[in-house]
Amino acid sequence: MANSAASKVVAFPDNGKKSIPRRKKAELFGALDLGTNSCRMLIARPNGDHFDVVDAFSKPVYLGTGLEKTGRLSSASIKRTIDALHVCAKKLSKHGVQKSRLIATASCRQARNGTDFVRRVERETGLTLEIVKPEEEARLAVIGCAAHLKPETEQVLVVDIGGGSTELIWLDLVDVPAHLRRTALMEMRSNLKKSHSGKPTSALKVVDWISVPFGVTTLLDQFSDVTGDKDQFAMMSWYFEEYIAQFGPMGDDDAPEVLPNFQIIGTSGTVTTIASTHLRLKRYDRSAVDGFDMTSAEVEAEIERYLKLGPKGREKEPSIGSSRRSMVMSGSAILQAILRVWPTNTLTIADRGLREGLLYTQMVKSGYLK
Repeated sequence: MANSAASKVVAFPDNGKKSIPRRKKAELFGALDLGTNSCRMLIARPNGDHFDVVDAFSKPVYLGTGLEKTGRLSSASIKRTIDALHVCAKKLSKHGVQKSRLIATASCRQARNGTDFVRRVERETGLTLEIVKPEEEARLAVIGCAAHLKPETEQVLVVDIGGGSTELIWLDLVDVPAHLRRTALMEMRSNLKKSHSGKPTSALKVVDWISVPFGVTTLLDQFSDVTGDKDQFAMMSWYFEEYIAQFGPMGDDDAPEVLPNFQIIGTSGTVTTIASTHLRLKRYDRSAVDGFDMTSAEVEAEIERYLKLGPKGREKEPSIGSSRRSMVMSGSAILQAILRVWPTNTLTIADRGLREGLLYTQMVKSGYLK
């Protein structure tokens, strides 16, 4: 599937007419997101104002296992991850991808041997990983989820619950015309500066953003010694809320029960799992989940059901299983804390995020998707 530098020609029967040149296909782009738990990659081709996925890869690698206690990536985690990255390298080579951006997030940022790991990856697979800063991770999450912004939304909170960290970014769109709001999110710059008093430099205002150093894996590790499913969940939820107490546009005393024209867009395995079990899906269906809206009350009811089921009951849920019965609760604790502080009638579930953000930014930079 490698692209040819020259335009191809379609051969027609000899009817006196000249051959008509075929329009050259747009080039392929690659995007890889190596997180604390998963290695995920997309290969796509721009098509008008969107892109078509040509190939994809997703595998749990649990790179951050034990990181909270040791401060290092373990040998077993590194081996699992490099095995997965070999597959990614083969796919990129097979499709002849010339433009790609391959990023590593919280685990590599936090681990003492994160840089050494990246060097080893390049030696053994030929892939050059970029350890991105939290603000870049937050920006890419916003861009990747921009398609789910509703035209009437004036305040949006994008929440990216990862394995090793959680990014929250609050944006004010009041001064952006409704028909341009999605575009404003897509064109976010790399510097996430909060708005200051005086005349704003852009109609889109970054009210606040934060990277909390806890995700589903690291928060669970923090409370691994707590016995009792419900006790552990409660402690995780309240602990996370302490980290976001000063985040947002207003203090607790001024916050209404539900802000008008306020939308939360959540991207992570946690939110897609909650939506999937809420819909009682027998097997995961991205088309049913991506873009689905839930209220704070519906999310709370589903979390309460998880607690009543207990670890053994959660194992039987098709979208959870034995490997995620505990992590879904640490992710739910994070989401519950956020919705306790900022309840909403519109939590939009996004089965998209960093990879889509990586693809969009590359394609726009190369002159596509305009």
